[in-house]
Amino acid sequence: CTISVSESCRLTSQQINVQPLRFLKRKILRHLNCLGQTVSWILILRHIVKNQGTPGVGKTTLGKELASRSGLKYINVGDLAREGQLYDGYDEEYDCPILDEDRVVDELENQMSEGGVIVDYHGCDFFPERWFHIVFVLKTDNSILYKRLETRGYNEKKLKDNIQCEIFQVLHEEALASYKEEIVHQLPSNTPEELEDNINQILKWIEQWIKDHSS
Repeated sequence: CTISVSESCRLTSQQINVQPLRFLKRKILRHLNCLGQTVSWILILRHIVKNQGTPGVGKTTLGKELASRSGLKYINVGDLAREGQLYDGYDEEYDCPILDEDRVVDELENQMSEGGVIVDYHGCDFFPERWFHIVFVLKTDNSILYKRLETRGYNEKKLKDNIQCEIFQVLHEEALASYKEEIVHQLPSNTPEELEDNINQILKWIEQWIKDHSS
C-alpha cells in the first residue's frame, strides 16, 4: 500500500466517540491508503476514465474489464509508483511507502492530456480537477465488506479502521470535496451482478460521451 502523507494518526474508540465528525473524517482520509482502504472505491472518468481503489470491491476487475471492452488505456497508480519509485519516504507505523503526489501527477500529465485513460488509485484529492469528467463511487454494505476483509486475514485494527471509513463514507466525501457535485455518482458494489451492471452503465456513459463530443 502507499500513503499520501507522512504524519501518523491512530484512531481509538474513545477518539471516535468524542471527536467531531468532520475532524474524524479528515484523520481517516490521511491514512486510507495504508489502511488497505478496502472501503468503497471511486471510479473517475475523464476523456474518459480514472479508477480509484480498493481491495475487496472489484475495483481492479472492473477497471481492467472496462479497458478491455472500451479500448481505453488502464493505468494502476500503485504499480506506476512502484515501477518509478515515486515515493517521498516511508511510514514506519503503517509499514508502507509515502506516495510523492507531485511526481505522480507529473508522470501522468502527458497521458491524461491525451485522454482515453483509466486511472486506478485509492484517493482522488491530489489529482487536478481538469483531468476528469465524471466520478463513480462504489459502495459496499458493511456486513459484506467485513466478511471480505476477514477472509483476507486483516487484523482487528485494520478491520475496524476500514469499516469506520465506510461508515463515514470517507471516499464519497473526498470525491464531493474534490469535484463538482453533479459529476459524482454512487453505485452499489456487493455482488457480481452489480459489478456487471456497473460495467454496463459506465460503458453506456462512455459511449454517450463519445457521441456528444464527436465532431
